[in-house]
Amino acid sequence: MSGIGDTGCSPYDAAIGNAYGYPPSLAAGAVFCALFTTSMIVHTIQLVWKRQWWQLVFSVGALAPCFFTAGCYIILGKLIPILGHHTSPLSPALYLWIFCTCDVVSIIMQGIGGGLASTAFQTGVGDPKTGTNIMVSGIVFQMASITVFVALFVLVLLRAQKVEGLSLTRGIKLTVGATTFAIALIYARSVYRTVELLQGWSGYLITHESYFIALDGTMMVLAVVVYNVLNPAWLLTSPSGRAVGEKRGGPVDTSSPA
Repeated sequence: MSGIGDTGCSPYDAAIGNAYGYPPSLAAGAVFCALFTTSMIVHTIQLVWKRQWWQLVFSVGALAPCFFTAGCYIILGKLIPILGHHTSPLSPALYLWIFCTCDVVSIIMQGIGGGLASTAFQTGVGDPKTGTNIMVSGIVFQMASITVFVALFVLVLLRAQKVEGLSLTRGIKLTVGATTFAIALIYARSVYRTVELLQGWSGYLITHESYFIALDGTMMVLAVVVYNVLNPAWLLTSPSGRAVGEKRGGPVDTSSPA
């Protein structure tokens, strides 16, 4: 008789176990699915409303976190024309190209490593540690690129403070705060993933779902939702409706609408 077991999708059995060593929480999965989907819908409405099509990265990032950091890169690129091009060692466009390329390399490394580790783990042929090490290298590479981005982000802000006559508006400050918050969460998640994989597939972190919920799912939910609440499309728009960077030749009024 055919049954669930024939498809390879069966209820958790402690005697058999699974790759993670625990039955995944249906409630947690449902809550995260609802939160990410809601955030994606809100982001889509916001980007269409304000016609800020670049914010599609937030909509996609709500379901695929690997694309989410691209939004942070774009935000810095939009802040630079306001603060002054001389505050940045790179042109606004280069941030997106350089760091997105780093993210793609990281994703490829993690994908290759995950595939090798999974195959070795399930078939018993080969050592899963090889694939795991490749995955860890990909995550560490991403952390390194984020660290460089953060350093450049801070450098731009420090130089902007020295610009005579330049006053950061409330919209800019909130955007900087939201971006700092999001990057810190992404960085914390990367640290967790690194330690988790270094412990191995039977390590303490990977076999305890509470850490995954708190340090992976929750980190990304907060990072995604913060831009729903403090959306750059509203914060970085002048009262006349002109988006930052549309006006050439100096700082643009970036006060958020009342």
